[in-house]
Amino acid sequence: MHRRTFLAVLSSAPVALAACAAGADEQSQGRSTEPAFEVTKTDAEWRKLLTKDQYQVLRKHGTERAGSSPLDAEHRPGTFHCAGCDLPLYASQTKFDSRTGWPSFTAPLPNAIGTSVDRSLFGERTEVHCRRCGGHLGHVFDDGPRPTGKRYCMNGAALIFKPQGA
Repeated sequence: MHRRTFLAVLSSAPVALAACAAGADEQSQGRSTEPAFEVTKTDAEWRKLLTKDQYQVLRKHGTERAGSSPLDAEHRPGTFHCAGCDLPLYASQTKFDSRTGWPSFTAPLPNAIGTSVDRSLFGERTEVHCRRCGGHLGHVFDDGPRPTGKRYCMNGAALIFKPQGA
């Protein structure tokens, strides 16, 4: 690196630091970049409402161990709801055996989910969350069966199954 380039980079550092500090200050004043959801609760309220596994998945973006959810083997007619706010998310007709160890679906119900970019593991994935409470559900991939070609790979801990007619 040339001395002139080094000095130019060095002189721009205070500007970059000031910008970072302003962003941190904005968040400390309650102006978050996180989206607002219809159902919001404090961390303490979520902890009281959810089981330990549900809390870890829905609120902390965790992933349950493959094959650990009984919902992976659930094949009765019904609907899979968000464990955090009870929003219907997936119809049982869209569930399929992906052989991954997690409940998988070809499509969500209308206006049930939201997505965001997840860069947490050496690349980019599409995260799926409940559109009403923001709870982390899982990820969607482009390797599913027809008709959509999508595989909505969900954590069973994030879901509650309600049999048809119940």
